[in-house]
Amino acid sequence: MDTKRVGKRVKAFRKLKGYTQIDFAKELDVPTALIGNIERGTKAASDDLLDQIAEKLSIPREEITLENSGNQSEE
Repeated sequence: MDTKRVGKRVKAFRKLKGYTQIDFAKELDVPTALIGNIERGTKAASDDLLDQIAEKLSIPREEITLENSGNQSEE
């Protein structure tokens, strides 16, 4: 999993839903620094956290991770 790409997608979806990093971290009950690290791609989110993020953003997890997207070549 490409942590930088996942982080960019988490950030984009978070902003689309109107959350600040601080608010989003509170919703997920995680440190704000963790959300920042994930969004910058310096730390990978655990599977459980990815599931929580997807649930809070009301999107399928695959939208964040780009899993099962037909295994297209890198763009």
